[in-house]
Amino acid sequence: MERNLKNVLVISFGFLLLFTAYGGLQNLQSSLHSEEGLGVASLSVLYAALILSSMFLPPILIKKLGCKWTIAGSMCCYIAFSLGNFHASWYTLIPTSVILGVGGAPLWSAKCTYLTIAGNSYAEKAGKNGKDIINQYFGVFFLIFQSSGIWGNLISSLVFSQASTKVEISEVACCGAYDCMTNTTSTTGSAEPSNSLIYTLLGIYTASGVLAVLLIVTFLDQIKSDQAETEKEILETPSFWSTFLATFHHLKDKRQCLLIPLTIYSGLEQGFLSGDYTKSYVTCALGIHYVGYVMICFSAVNSLCSLLFGKISQFTGIKLLFALAAVTNTACIIALLLWKPHPKQLAVFFIFPALWGLSDAIWQTQTNGLYGILFEKHKEAAFANYRLWESLGFVIAFGYSTKLQIYIKLYILLSMLVLSMVTYGAVEYLGAKSSSATSPATKREDVGPLTQDTHV
Repeated sequence: MERNLKNVLVISFGFLLLFTAYGGLQNLQSSLHSEEGLGVASLSVLYAALILSSMFLPPILIKKLGCKWTIAGSMCCYIAFSLGNFHASWYTLIPTSVILGVGGAPLWSAKCTYLTIAGNSYAEKAGKNGKDIINQYFGVFFLIFQSSGIWGNLISSLVFSQASTKVEISEVACCGAYDCMTNTTSTTGSAEPSNSLIYTLLGIYTASGVLAVLLIVTFLDQIKSDQAETEKEILETPSFWSTFLATFHHLKDKRQCLLIPLTIYSGLEQGFLSGDYTKSYVTCALGIHYVGYVMICFSAVNSLCSLLFGKISQFTGIKLLFALAAVTNTACIIALLLWKPHPKQLAVFFIFPALWGLSDAIWQTQTNGLYGILFEKHKEAAFANYRLWESLGFVIAFGYSTKLQIYIKLYILLSMLVLSMVTYGAVEYLGAKSSSATSPATKREDVGPLTQDTHV
């Protein structure tokens, strides 16, 4: 137990260090590299590479290298992205974004595989239920990992708040929904951070990533030979082509097609907050040093609500929670369309990410749970579709970030949200229609499994 728990903690703190760096850096891309939309373009390329990587690479790399070295190697891809930011240009940031995207999918797959093997191994020796132990391990992992959003953003705000020069705000009309699509530093409340501060921040982030790799390489145990069969079973797949084809073959299921708008919306709304809200509202009106504080608010509320809604979903059901998220997001979108941000309204800048975090917690936990319930017999293909369509939402959100004004993006978000709720309603209708053909005794409850493996 002690050895297995040690390995779980090593992975957890390794991911904490790595995503403290990456999470903070992602939220700053649109503000740090706003010239010609370089920052958001790099994020769009990153998620496009992640889509392709998730289709082919994870099973191959894990079988060839094993979980430990796949995790360590993939983490190096994240460090490359941090290094690319030191001299940000189209020739450095785009290639390193591709490298990170390629490494992202194997990293998460290897982590899930390792924790699953460790859980099953201990459960077998202790005579316990494997699923219970695996759930405990994932619970420990996400408890530690989720705080990375707080630390990464806190570091960026503390570093950038060291800037001594302040700029008097003469006009903030270009901030908000009807932004002028110009460089945000022209109307910001603080001067653009100096190169020395940017390099200091990037140095801290890079060091954090290097520490993560060293932690994994030094302290994480390689999977033993007597566990090799378990690993093969978990990764068992005839070929990557069959996995690739199974993903699209799953689209023959009407319910999967109807869930595509909701899954894409999940990526769109996350991309809007980290790419557009941070730039056109926060950086524009308050200054770049407030981005971290605002995103800490989002991360903290998101983590707490994920835990809360995971627990209460068994009492409320999915439909009520989706309704709450839809109403909250709709109210935020309409308010963002009407609101003209001003530095004197400081509290308002934090209210929006807090409400957004509440909604996002529902979209993440309940959509994952919904996929697990509806496609219990085809989970691999179903969650491959989930990753595909959510990543596509990120690609679209970051891809059109510099091409459209904020109010147009907000209208797109609102339209997609309405479409998502309509198609989700159709999924519920199909479920009710099919269950009416079965006896009441064999009906499945739509709420039970939502507290299990929602993050996996």
